[in-house]
Formats: sequence, structure tokens, C-alpha cells
Amino acid sequence: MFLLSLVLKSLKNRKLTTLLTIFSIALSVMLLVGVENIRRAARDSFSGTVSQTDLIVGAPSGAVQLMLYTIFHIGAPTANVSYEAYQKYSQHPRVDWTIPISLGDSHRGFRVVATDDDFYEHFRFRGDRRVEFAQGYAPRSVFDVVLGSEVAEKLRYGLNAEVIIAHGMSNFVQHKERPFKVSGILERTGTPIDRSLYISLYGMEAIHVDWDRGAPPLPGQATPADQLTRDRLQIHQITAFLLKGKSRMMTLGLQREINTDESESLMAIIPGVTLAEMWQGIGYAEQALQLISIIVVLVGLAGMLMTVYSSLNERRREMAILRAVGAHPYQILLLMILESGLLSIAGCALGLTILYAGIFITQPLIEDYSGLYIAIRWPGWVEGAYLFGVILAGFLLGLVPALRAYRNTLSDGLTIRV
Repeated sequence: MFLLSLVLKSLKNRKLTTLLTIFSIALSVMLLVGVENIRRAARDSFSGTVSQTDLIVGAPSGAVQLMLYTIFHIGAPTANVSYEAYQKYSQHPRVDWTIPISLGDSHRGFRVVATDDDFYEHFRFRGDRRVEFAQGYAPRSVFDVVLGSEVAEKLRYGLNAEVIIAHGMSNFVQHKERPFKVSGILERTGTPIDRSLYISLYGMEAIHVDWDRGAPPLPGQATPADQLTRDRLQIHQITAFLLKGKSRMMTLGLQREINTDESESLMAIIPGVTLAEMWQGIGYAEQALQLISIIVVLVGLAGMLMTVYSSLNERRREMAILRAVGAHPYQILLLMILESGLLSIAGCALGLTILYAGIFITQPLIEDYSGLYIAIRWPGWVEGAYLFGVILAGFLLGLVPALRAYRNTLSDGLTIRV
């Protein structure tokens, strides 16, 4: 207790230096733990984009590629799946529900996704959250469209607004003769749903009627939009579909059955397994961020070491007086180690306080801007290991000035230098 009291008084006597040292360590710790929180939030956000889906089924391609264009709307599909194959598995006795997905078109840079009412009823994200409507309702007619929250906000569309869909991801070819009307706007989800437009499968089929081998019909030869009703349209192909089995025990069996289907070449992937593969592929970026954070922490600890070490010349007489009043050399050693250790502990505490206060304040803004939800939670074992390493390093670095103070002699401290 005597040494602790002495250390606190010594640090209090050097307020400015102490505060600057603590603040530099705090910023380093905040960056180190903050990067880990963002990394974990990014993984949780990706994993939470689709929940309760056992299999994603599409044309044979890479597993990661299939998941990226189906769930995250990144990239382009390589081939389609026949609607007959989709109906076959939607009526499978071991399947609980299916959600068809048809891609290929866009509107002003945002993906257009064709699906049916099963999407609004069964799709889940972040556990058990479902797609909710902020305004309006799901498509009822062929040319109804539902907007994600970000699409409606950025394009300033409201209900009944007219939407012209473009063929592909560019605006070079547009389906101007068959405009859509906004029937609903979705609540914000923080997922790719916010950046997409949703039409019915019949709507996707309708805008491509009269097309021949990827080419639009000649002017005046297109079927009028008012003649394109559901009873006159037939769905031929979709891009992929999501599937949930009646039991998790059946998932691997269903996956094997789909992958070995002789009637049509299909590929079924398990989202969780594919996400793990994807994270392994981009793990180098995470490691680079962690390495940069560790380097920043080391710089902060080096700054603390230089501050404590450089102050020894000013404190030589203080050490000598302590020795003169009976302090043992090992007590001087412990004094310096304890001082640097307390600085690192205070820096860690301040860094965590600043970090979690910042997350609490900016959490809604970050989620609205980027869709990344950073949860406020107790530090996990990784963050705990980081903090323990910083504190341990603080105590160990204190050995450097401590050994020098230990070797200072009483006569050296009391000698007046001219």
C-alpha cells in the first residue's frame, strides 16, 4: 500500500505527462479492440443476412459465387435453373418452404430481384427477424414493385411512383414500354434487401416477353403491357432458390439428393459452411488490420517507455532521497514497474470507455449508413487477451527504467553537478 500510494502521488505530481501517456495508450487500445469489434460485427452482419435457410440451390458454379449473387447480390449468375426443377423441390416431402430468386435486371444501379410471396412470409435475417413493410404491400399485379429502404431514400421514390427497369446492370437497354408502379416500401434491415427492388416472377417474365436470344423486339412489335396478365404468362426459368427442410437432420440428405439429381444439373450449398469458406479467403485482410493495430499499440507502449525513462534524470534526486530514508533498492525497482503498469491499466480502462461510448453514440448512424450493426457487448476472450497483453507489456517495459533506477547509487543522486 505504501508503494501504491507513493506511485499515485508521483504520477499526480506529473499530471500533464501522465495524462498524455495514458491518452496515447488509450487511443492505441481503442483502435486494437475497435478493429476486433468491427471484424466481429462484419462477420455477424454477413452471417445474419440470411437465417433459417438450410440450402441455397442454383446452377453449378462456385459455392461462394452462388451465395454472393443470390444473397448479397454481388456478381452475376452463370446460368439459370428450370422452373420445373424449382417446383419439384418446393413440393418435396422433406422440404418445409422454398423461396425463388430471379436476377438479371436493375434500376439506376440497384438490383432488381424477382420472387414471390414466400419471400415476404418465410425469409429471415438476424435470427428470427422478417421482412416488414414501412408502407404499402407486396406486389399484387404483374407490374408492381417493392423498394428497399435505401432505394426509396436515395431515389426519393414514394408509393405509386413509376419505375423503369433496365436490362442487365447498365441503363443501355430499358424496358420503357413496360413501367412498374411502386406498391410498397420495406423497413430498413441493414442487409442487401435495403439496396434492392422486388418484383414478382411474372413481372420478370413480362418484361422479357417477345425477346429473342437476348435481343429486344423491334419497335411496334412488343406485346402491349395491358395484355400481359398472370394467366397469359408462363415462368420458364429462375436464377436460384432458398430452401428450408422440415428437419435439420435432413439437410445433408437433401443436399446430396439435389447435387446428384440426374434430371437437371444443380448445386446445393449450406450457407453457414460457405460463409466460413469465404472468411478463410479474405482472412488476410483481417490479419493485416490486426497487425496494424498491434503496431499502433506497440508505438503507444514505446512512447510510455520513453516518457518514463526520460523522466529519470529529473527524478534522480527523488530516488536518492528515498534510498536515504531507508527504501530498499528492490522497492525502487517495484516502484518503477508499478508506475508503468498503472499507466497501462489506466490507458486500457480509458480506451475501453472511449470505445464503448463512441459505439453507443454512433451505433444508429453506422447502421443506417453502412448496414453494419456493432453490438455493445462485454469483451470476448480475444479482446481480453489483447488487454492482458497490453497490461503485461506495460509491467515488463517498466523493467527498463526500473533497472536503471535500481543501479543509481545514493552518492550519484545527491551529488550536485556543475
